Amino acid sequence: MKRAFLIHSAAVLFLAIPSATPVRAADPTPASYSGDFLTQSTLSGDWGGYRDDLAAKGVTLDVDVTQIGQGVVDGGKSDAWQYGGRGDLTANLDTQKLGLWPGGFATVEIEGNFGNGVNLNTGAIDPVNTNQIFPEPGAQTFAMPQLSFMQFVSPYVGALAGKFDTMSSDENDFAHGKGDTQFMNLAFNINPVALVASPYSALGAGVIVLPTKDPTDAILNFLVIQSTGKASTAGFGHISSNDLTFAGEGRVKTSFFGLTGHQLVGAEYSNKQFKSIDQRLDFILQNRQLARTDGTWAIYYNFDQFLYEIDKHSERGVGLFGRFGAADGDPNFLQYFFSAGVGGKGIIPDRADDQCGLGYYYLDVANPTLSVGTRSFAFLRDEWGFEAYYNLALTPWLIFTPDIQVIGPAQKRQLGSVTIASGGILEGVGTATVVGVRLRMVL
Repeated sequence: MKRAFLIHSAAVLFLAIPSATPVRAADPTPASYSGDFLTQSTLSGDWGGYRDDLAAKGVTLDVDVTQIGQGVVDGGKSDAWQYGGRGDLTANLDTQKLGLWPGGFATVEIEGNFGNGVNLNTGAIDPVNTNQIFPEPGAQTFAMPQLSFMQFVSPYVGALAGKFDTMSSDENDFAHGKGDTQFMNLAFNINPVALVASPYSALGAGVIVLPTKDPTDAILNFLVIQSTGKASTAGFGHISSNDLTFAGEGRVKTSFFGLTGHQLVGAEYSNKQFKSIDQRLDFILQNRQLARTDGTWAIYYNFDQFLYEIDKHSERGVGLFGRFGAADGDPNFLQYFFSAGVGGKGIIPDRADDQCGLGYYYLDVANPTLSVGTRSFAFLRDEWGFEAYYNLALTPWLIFTPDIQVIGPAQKRQLGSVTIASGGILEGVGTATVVGVRLRMVL
């Protein structure tokens, strides 16, 4: 339903702003919320015709709740089973359909999480439960990560400003999101090397360019945002800060061999001062603080490509996806990254809403070190991971997903719980096997 009113996210870095476009705003026949209980797109349906009427006037309200039960069944830091979830409400407004002025689009997003996840039990850098880390990791929080406005000044160019939910960028047809619709692991939802310079939610402004007036063909975004910010704060307390992130991203639709695909390239630079990953103990003792380094950068690329399509415009079939990213290595210790996999959408007859995916990622870590005299101690190693999932659509609005992940975590060792009194001997952190199930309900 969202795709009937929002642009396919393709903003800067992971900074795309989901919003409607002039092309879709002018569509006289938007997708409908109505239908039978088991075939309608949402649990609550059309609200007696009121919801479709609002959509025709340019106002949409999308709500979903995702619940995940997940356990580390072997390896990692500790055996653990956890249950948690997240709810998300997104409202969109089209000023032209509302009878005001053409080319204006507003987006408001509110979300909150509950329960717990197993992310801290694997020893991995990349969370195995992306859904649980929003709006803020390690906390049960209710927040507004996005309140933004976009105004097109021509069919090709628009300006945008506000507070942005930055996870909408780095879009990929087979591997993208917040862990609630496709893969659960963060490594398959966005490029992790791009996460150091920019916060998840921050104030900013930018420009969007549509070379062909159709965002599904090509889209360019350029944005400047604060390098500080939280989903739970307005951000105006840091409005005078000079800590900024400059980012740009472009995505283009391809048709290799007559099959749908996309190519995406992005880059970012932040002038913020970060803690260095290489520290000397004598410096810390003498200055009573960690050494810092100025600025960081990252570049990234992704593609998706159908190998088989049931129909050219159905978005159903089987295809490949891949990502690559590179960063400076200090302060961003996530220096190089790549992932690749295969995805399927609606490939079983009469099951158009089912999805599946199989992926592998590798994260090259510029290992943080602590130097004491002539010795240096490293804390991490390179990380790899594998994930497979299947979205079983019980109805269009109720999706059940079994999932399995095998992770070679970056953390090498941890302090053993029974060895602290005997000198603090460190125990190794082995390959983690994580299984889980997810239930997503679209209200």
